[in-house]
Amino acid sequence: ASAPSEAPPVAPPAAARLPPHCQQLPRSEPRCPSARPPALTAPRAGGCPGQNGESAVPVARAEKPSLQQLYRLGPLLGSGGCGRVYAGTRLADGAPVAIKGVPRDRIWEWARLHDGALVPMELALLSMVSCPGFRSVVQLLDWFELPDGFALVMERPERCQDLWHLLHAGGFLPEPVARGVFCQVLQAVRHCTSRGVLHRDIKAENILIDLATGEAKLIDFGCGTILQDTLYTHMAGTREYFPPEWILFGCYHGQPATIWTLGILLYQLVCRHLPFKTREDIVRGQLFFPPRVSQECQHLIRWCLCMDPADRPCLEDLLEHPSLQKPHLTQETAEIHPSA
Repeated sequence: ASAPSEAPPVAPPAAARLPPHCQQLPRSEPRCPSARPPALTAPRAGGCPGQNGESAVPVARAEKPSLQQLYRLGPLLGSGGCGRVYAGTRLADGAPVAIKGVPRDRIWEWARLHDGALVPMELALLSMVSCPGFRSVVQLLDWFELPDGFALVMERPERCQDLWHLLHAGGFLPEPVARGVFCQVLQAVRHCTSRGVLHRDIKAENILIDLATGEAKLIDFGCGTILQDTLYTHMAGTREYFPPEWILFGCYHGQPATIWTLGILLYQLVCRHLPFKTREDIVRGQLFFPPRVSQECQHLIRWCLCMDPADRPCLEDLLEHPSLQKPHLTQETAEIHPSA
């Protein structure tokens, strides 16, 4: 996941319309690792979490065994701006896990749990969305505070590959497969929204696919934050996915920005490459589709990528779109084979 980005807006073109809610908005100072943690709490330990519910994630107790006593660390799986992820094994039963190490100096935002523990925002968000009965979001299993940071222990599906590597190893996804993956991502985003969580970095690299079943799983909440109705004046995530309102005006609402990101993702699934490479490309907003992409799929992508946030659909609109009502490969029957 990329670290939070604070970039000055480019000058809007003559035809651009500045939203009234952005005109008098003062810009906030960029966040830094030493920023004062916000007055924010995450759910208590307990059952399935909700925005005002409970968390299935255990608390960190002084008498709890150490990370090394409970888990065996394996090879590095990947690294980013917020930490490194290692393969691991739970010693009690041999279950595969992923262990993310988050250095203290890379924690951009903090939250305070109900038991008083001050933790990275990523940990708090994972505790809010983790629910054993919901499989489309990665589950946080355990966590530890270490001298130099935190360790987050998450589930690790064994036969999986992230969408980015899947696409680049083979090619675009046929529309029936893309529909199946995209519908699962929509369900994951709806789950996060219902728990009050804004992911902010939905992209192919952050979606794991079970190669045998086609089951999709949203991972990496390192750029996420609490969902709010008011405007955000800080951005986190990946630049090619930034919405035009952030580039032009330096502010955005969480849900329309998420819809924009989903449009970018769907375009990449069916076309293999991203639609925009630069800030200027994003503001220009020109889309080009190969002939194989159906008109209904094109319409859905264009709707998500409307320049005016008010013209974009909501999540429920997307789920009811005609292109997603067609038969698609389900997680029980799909086997992912990208097309060249």
